[in-house]
Amino acid sequence: MFSKTCEYAIRAMIFIAQQSKSDVRVGVKDIAKGIGSPEHFIAKILQDLGRKGLVLSLKGPTGGFYLDNRTLKCTLADIVKAIDGDKLFSGCGLGLEYCSDVKPCPLHHEFKKIREDIYKTLQSTKLDEFHDQLAKSIGFLKR
Repeated sequence: MFSKTCEYAIRAMIFIAQQSKSDVRVGVKDIAKGIGSPEHFIAKILQDLGRKGLVLSLKGPTGGFYLDNRTLKCTLADIVKAIDGDKLFSGCGLGLEYCSDVKPCPLHHEFKKIREDIYKTLQSTKLDEFHDQLAKSIGFLKR
């Protein structure tokens, strides 16, 4: 459903949110290890998310990536849009450019419902909501 880049971005942001709840700034190496991703890949993803204002960073010995009260309220939909765009929420299930309510593809009406449900779920899920699941080890970010 998501690109590999988007999957890593979501997992990294949840990991950073978890650390930020404990007032910890986290480095790329720790993030990559914590979510099971390649370090160089996650560094590029976080740089992009930083430019888009979804994650904060501080340089220096006490630096690292972190989220503040505003960025902890970021939704999973915000991350998906920043990385993959909004095609998941508005695109055709068959990849057709001309698909619409007026000129639907064979999957249009069923896929529209699925897209709307996915959007509602991701839009209503904020980064700061995963803390308890991860702290209690009932949710995981890597295999």
